[in-house]
Amino acid sequence: MQYLINFVTLSRVLFAPLIFLCITELESFGMTIFLFLLASISDFLDGFLARKYNLVSEFGRILDPIADKILIGFTLIALTLYLDSFYIGMMTSFILAREFWVSALRELNAIQNNSHATKVTFLAKIKTTTQFIAIAGYIFALYLNLSLLVFVSNFILFAAVLITLMTGLEYTINTFKTPFYKE
Repeated sequence: MQYLINFVTLSRVLFAPLIFLCITELESFGMTIFLFLLASISDFLDGFLARKYNLVSEFGRILDPIADKILIGFTLIALTLYLDSFYIGMMTSFILAREFWVSALRELNAIQNNSHATKVTFLAKIKTTTQFIAIAGYIFALYLNLSLLVFVSNFILFAAVLITLMTGLEYTINTFKTPFYKE
């Protein structure tokens, strides 16, 4: 069962380049919706199964957010390219910068035995969900050829970026609350 759970998590990493190609090269938005929905469901499913069968692992705990970052990064970059959108590109830059920063904080905290400072919070789960909703909105807008839905998705993405930056700030404050070097 542990292998199945890890495969479900890894599937998001595998879906990411496929989604990128479906958007940028194939312009197959129906297939993109299908793949993105599968990937989104896998984000819920791996955690659900790990908790249900008491198989939460260190590997899964580390891999899950990385898989989310890869999926979100690939998809937002594909949307930026396809829609030729400075706005989506800028929002993606904020999201990726925060993700790199938080990864550095997690590494620093692991070295300093302060890992609780960057433990995934409920707000971070809301962040990921909001990012997924914004991305799904863009993909459905492309599928339906509905510019109003692109406009609405821009607002959802902005909210996602605000939450993203808030969680990054929260992790930063938690990290630097305690001194690293004790005399």
